[in-house]
Amino acid sequence: MTPPVDICDRAFQFAVRRVKLCSFLNKKSGGAREISKQLIRSGTSVGANVEESRAAQSTADFVHKLEIALKEARETRYWLKLIIATAIVPERRLLSLLNEVNELMNIIAAIIIKSKANRKKPF
Repeated sequence: MTPPVDICDRAFQFAVRRVKLCSFLNKKSGGAREISKQLIRSGTSVGANVEESRAAQSTADFVHKLEIALKEARETRYWLKLIIATAIVPERRLLSLLNEVNELMNIIAAIIIKSKANRKKPF
């Protein structure tokens, strides 16, 4: 099994946007830098795990890697919401990122569900 190429590209572009946001956050003081460290890890991990799933050794391995990507996407969403709640960056500037992480989560979850269902079908 391999994920659709579109999800790989979208996850990569999402990571690119995370890196740019984190570069901006690093110019700020205090808590913004600490949040940036967490956001860079989780935000880039989504795409890395989706990419790793392309070379999965089994359906179980494929699903596992995508489940990690989903967890990282959830964590990324948390950090984005925290940035908004603490007014480090105005909400209007992060809405497209929040929408994208939600869409990525929905797509990844759907792939996981479909993969699990296909794995249970008898041959």
